Amino acid sequence: MRTAPRLLLGTAAAAGLALAASGCSSAAPASPGASSSSAAIGAVDLSADCPATVVVQTDWNPSSEHGHLYELLGPDPVIDSSGKSVSGPLYSGGEYTGVQLEIRAGGPAIGFQTVSSQMYADPSITLGYVQTDGQIIASAEQPTVSVMAPLEVSPQIIMWDPATYPDATTIADIGKTDAVVRYYGGAPYMEYLIQSGLIAAENADGGYDGTPAAFIASGGKDAQQGFASSEPYLYENEIEAWDKPVAYQLVADAGYPNYTATMSVRADALDELDGCLAKLVPVMQQAEVDFYADPEPVIDLILEAVEAYDTGIVYTRGAAEFGVSSALADGLVSNGDDGAIGDFDPERVQRMLDIVGPIALAAGSAPAEGLTAEQLYTNDYIDPSIGLPAD
Repeated sequence: MRTAPRLLLGTAAAAGLALAASGCSSAAPASPGASSSSAAIGAVDLSADCPATVVVQTDWNPSSEHGHLYELLGPDPVIDSSGKSVSGPLYSGGEYTGVQLEIRAGGPAIGFQTVSSQMYADPSITLGYVQTDGQIIASAEQPTVSVMAPLEVSPQIIMWDPATYPDATTIADIGKTDAVVRYYGGAPYMEYLIQSGLIAAENADGGYDGTPAAFIASGGKDAQQGFASSEPYLYENEIEAWDKPVAYQLVADAGYPNYTATMSVRADALDELDGCLAKLVPVMQQAEVDFYADPEPVIDLILEAVEAYDTGIVYTRGAAEFGVSSALADGLVSNGDDGAIGDFDPERVQRMLDIVGPIALAAGSAPAEGLTAEQLYTNDYIDPSIGLPAD
């Protein structure tokens, strides 16, 4: 009998460990501490409503998926190689907002702890990256409220060798074969795929370790989890032992509409941050639009930070640029149905609660009693006029 899984509160490790497959980067000199700005405060003044330093805890090493955050930094940001953070004045539209911004790395930088646990352990964290399924699982002990969704669609994928499975176009197609599907054990999306009959329980292998070794050793017979914004590029261009395309389907397109890397606050801090969020969230929306319009300057900073952190994770310019282009091509980053970037679809959040609630309960991680979808997110701070330009 298959036992109930130990559910993970996030998949940050899955997002980043695959990037470590091909070697280590070297450290670049950096100076700790946050730079300050003597510039005059511009049209957006956050100084009276926000903390003097807005601290954001991310879910992994710097990457292009975090570009909207680094776009907020003003001139001369400071990279703290020991503290694994980038700091500087927070800017909006080229103008200083009166506060500082500190962007902290996750994953290896925080001992692979979840972002929600970091937010509750360190009250100085203003915002953190969480995902909807993780929110549900952690809701009883570490409740969070999402205030912006930088990613419209989760990049989580199941990938396979198109030469071995030329007729497969979906996860369901792979599930009809005898392919072993490797994934990080405890991921609730896999429980959904199994319970939905898309993947046979006996073919789901939770022993994925983040490296390409097992996938390559199978000679194309096995399938594997990945991310649309990274693995398709890495396997075709940077993992020499494979060096050819992979096929994939987004897990979201298989019926698991998770929001990932949402900008969230502790539930007990929402009221205190209300005035700040009303001004800050539209600034973050515009920063995302600006980043995707001209990503290269921010990519330069991200690559510099990755090198300085020297965590053993390789992140090349090609991978970063693919992260941008694939996010747009696959619709991972897009406007919501109302034309705004960053808002939440109430039906999607409810769907996630309907899926993950029973999975979490069966695994012994019961959600908060009486948890509703409305407790997991708010669109109150979203400016509906801010979105990516229409094609």
